[in-house]
Amino acid sequence: MRSLLDRLFRMLGALGALFILATLIIEVANIVGRQLGYSMAGVDAYAGYTLAAGSFLALAATLRHGDHIRVTLIIQRFTGRTRWWIEVFCLTTATLLSGYFAWFAARLVWGSYVYHDVSQNVDATPLWIPQLSMAIGLGGLFLAFLDELIYALRTGQVPPAEAAGGPTQVE
Repeated sequence: MRSLLDRLFRMLGALGALFILATLIIEVANIVGRQLGYSMAGVDAYAGYTLAAGSFLALAATLRHGDHIRVTLIIQRFTGRTRWWIEVFCLTTATLLSGYFAWFAARLVWGSYVYHDVSQNVDATPLWIPQLSMAIGLGGLFLAFLDELIYALRTGQVPPAEAAGGPTQVE
């Protein structure tokens, strides 16, 4: 099951990277267009949509890779079973919060779809389209936290990303 989730998280991370690349392309095209006297209406909104999509879609992959910033000032002082209990508490809290956010993001998408919400821009983009990446990304984050929590509970060990502290550990 973990290998299936790992593939899903890598896919979401790759998709997030493509959206970040799309943000770069949109902004460069906008800059070049302005220098040539050509204005593209609504391009800033699309850059924002792609940036948000890239950020949310990459959440699960960065968690799995251990790249989320974790403040371990208190946790690092404990070892053994005490540290494991603290980690389980943190993972449980993160799982519940990410599940809550994923649920309400999905409800937001559904509400925007049902009520035909559109952006205030000239193009009147249906808002459920850019909101969908947020819901998918938060759903992926929820699955990643849930998987880490289940791993900790089944093995009695801290998940590898948490044990390592990740490369962006803040102390």
